Amino acid sequence: MALEYKTVCEKCTTSLTMQSEACICSYECTFCETCSSEMEFICPNCKGELVKRPKRKNSA
Repeated sequence: MALEYKTVCEKCTTSLTMQSEACICSYECTFCETCSSEMEFICPNCKGELVKRPKRKNSA
């Protein structure tokens, strides 16, 4: 089962690519690095931990 790579931060709507610095919780809520830091790496939806989202290589 692959992660669903969301394309915008759920808080500030900044665009995210598969190479962007972003954080996710176990439910795949997705936030940019700045918003994640401001929220002290706690998901506002489930109160779970936000961790760095792994990056994918660009498709060739």
